[in-house]
Amino acid sequence: MAFTKRLAFIGGGNMAEALLRGILTSKRVRPDEVLATDIREDRLAYLRTTYHIETSTSNADAAGAAETVLLAVKPQVMSRALDDLRKVVNEQQLLISIAAGISTASIGEAFLRPMRIVRVMPNTPALVLEGVSALARGAHATPQDLDTARSLFEAVGTVVVVDEPLMDAVTGLSGSGPAYVFLVIEALSDAGVKLGLPRNVALSLAAQTVRGAARMVLETGKHPGELKDMVTSPGGTTIAGLHALEQAAVRAAFVNAVEAATVRSRELGKQ
Repeated sequence: MAFTKRLAFIGGGNMAEALLRGILTSKRVRPDEVLATDIREDRLAYLRTTYHIETSTSNADAAGAAETVLLAVKPQVMSRALDDLRKVVNEQQLLISIAAGISTASIGEAFLRPMRIVRVMPNTPALVLEGVSALARGAHATPQDLDTARSLFEAVGTVVVVDEPLMDAVTGLSGSGPAYVFLVIEALSDAGVKLGLPRNVALSLAAQTVRGAARMVLETGKHPGELKDMVTSPGGTTIAGLHALEQAAVRAAFVNAVEAATVRSRELGKQ
């Protein structure tokens, strides 16, 4: 097979667009090396106009013309997408899946030959090039395949490599985690409004506080508990607030949230 495209996106949703924007901005691939599919013509028109890439409604045509095929469809429609691909892809091509809960083994079962598959769990801050993606190598993928996936996803943030059995926990933590943090920002902002701050001021204070705290963890290398203690004076305001959070079992609530999302990821894989 003579490949004419380096990368085909099967699915053109928000996460696919975030990755597309990142890899084009970083010049990892050129627009003429990319092809994307979607079931919505208006979405394809938007991607063509915005990123100057080729688009198609045919998953088979797109996958058959690419070196690397990125499966960016929802878990619930993965089997349908694989039905489109099973006769047109071969072991010369790399499959990268970002579908939550679906193992490389499950994807491989759709094909009659051993396929090179890398599973990735990105998260939505990739939309602003601040994502974190976890990569896991399937049974037939090579170290070079992992490097290819790493190069693509480093365009939208940081990358970690984990063993595949840990990917559901990654989904529960960093995959779903932005929603938990958005909830925290909203709650902090609501508290500021309750206490008299204008909404825009409260939201700005809350969001920047979360952003700044995250950067302190990443850039200082200090344990979060140590950084917490640096803010907490004896008999001060912060310890009073922390006591209220402990009384509300906020720490346990976050643990429970990650665990519940992890369980749901496993359920999606079984379905």
